[in-house]
Amino acid sequence: MGELAERLRSELDRYSPGEKLPSSRALVERFRVSPVTVSRALALLAAEGLVVTRPGAGAFRARRPAPAAPGGDTSWQEVALSADGSTDLVPRSVDASGVLVSLAAPPPGVIEFNGGYLHPSLQPERAMAAALSRAGRRPGAWGRPPMEGLPELREWFARSIGGPVTAAGVLVTSGGQSALTTALRALAPPGAPVLVESPTYPGMLAIARAAGLRPVPVPVDADGVRPALLADAFRASGARVFVCQPLFQNPTGAVLAPDRRGEVLRIARAAGAFVVEDDFVRRLVHEDAGPLPRPLAADDPDGVVVHVCSLTKATSPSFRVSALAAHGPVLERLRAIQIVDTFFVPRPLQEATLELVGAPAWPRHLRAVSAALRARRDAMTAALRLRLPGLALPHVPSGGYHLWLRLPEDTPEAALTAAALRAGVAVTPGRPYFSAEPPAGHLRLSFAAVAGAEEIAEGVRRLRAACDDVPG
Repeated sequence: MGELAERLRSELDRYSPGEKLPSSRALVERFRVSPVTVSRALALLAAEGLVVTRPGAGAFRARRPAPAAPGGDTSWQEVALSADGSTDLVPRSVDASGVLVSLAAPPPGVIEFNGGYLHPSLQPERAMAAALSRAGRRPGAWGRPPMEGLPELREWFARSIGGPVTAAGVLVTSGGQSALTTALRALAPPGAPVLVESPTYPGMLAIARAAGLRPVPVPVDADGVRPALLADAFRASGARVFVCQPLFQNPTGAVLAPDRRGEVLRIARAAGAFVVEDDFVRRLVHEDAGPLPRPLAADDPDGVVVHVCSLTKATSPSFRVSALAAHGPVLERLRAIQIVDTFFVPRPLQEATLELVGAPAWPRHLRAVSAALRARRDAMTAALRLRLPGLALPHVPSGGYHLWLRLPEDTPEAALTAAALRAGVAVTPGRPYFSAEPPAGHLRLSFAAVAGAEEIAEGVRRLRAACDDVPG
């Protein structure tokens, strides 16, 4: 009885407050226990205030009252916080919901199609542990590093970016999200417009809105941002910043076409604007991909591009080491903001990064991930085409960790997302990826955060069951 109660307790988050749980008969069949065991387990959850049982109707998730304040009256804070942005041209709003969709771990037993990082089986845990161990023994490893980062690490990042980028133009930062925050704060004052791809990464939209910036969407297609629309957006908005992901864009997976790369830089230069290049998954290329285009920063002699790259996606959520690269007067502003915000990235982590990327295990890890991601992408694509042919898959990427699906016009996105979670698979809804009204409902499905092909097949089967439960 206790084990069943624990299983049911762990699954309650699948249900909205007041929503009915499966019937006792369904629970008996699913868990292969007696009706008495089910009855006692539900009674235990009812005693804990988690479940309400109604004779003849069934069991329901309890509508829990709001928790009492830990003491004192904090209602004054509502006035203080709402007054903070009263004079802002664009109200600042800190909303982490779009980011939490891919950060929060789903309940036990739920397949994680919403993950934003590699599954533990794909992470180089042994190599990272060995790198940390070696780094901790380096002379001076626990001392204060240079504010801009260790020279050797800055040089490594500069070489990986290429072109005119040098170590002097690189700042070591604490994760891509932190680097993007620094870049937007440096380049645009509160109230200013900032051009963004549509759809785009919700974490970047959250950064912009928290800084009081106004995201202006520029549509992308299978070849990336559309240059003519980008030029129109610069003229109409007066923006001086464009944020983009030219390689395996999140969420569409698009790669900026060769004939558009120079156009984007030319248009931005003519507008007197910066391009923030978020090169977030260059190291998650799939095994069957051809040669990758260079970063935009590698073809930019005029300082138009502020480049962001990170090692987190190719390693672990906790390995938060990234770089900001720029040249010209903007570099000093970026440096000043980073120092004020975070001082510096801890030296042991920088030393461990040097140990990791300099070890023979690093290229082996990247090759293994490349092969695994291709296999998982193919498994998910095949399963979707077999079981869910009604979901449009316009583009199959050759890098990154997810697929972007368009829903049929009559399929409600929010209802499908909720039904999928009840069916045991967590998916990412498309709405948070749009800064304006979306043209249709979408889902983003990650194939990197699951255990392998079998779990992918089971997750798609559960998603199919959820689609069958949602009226269309």
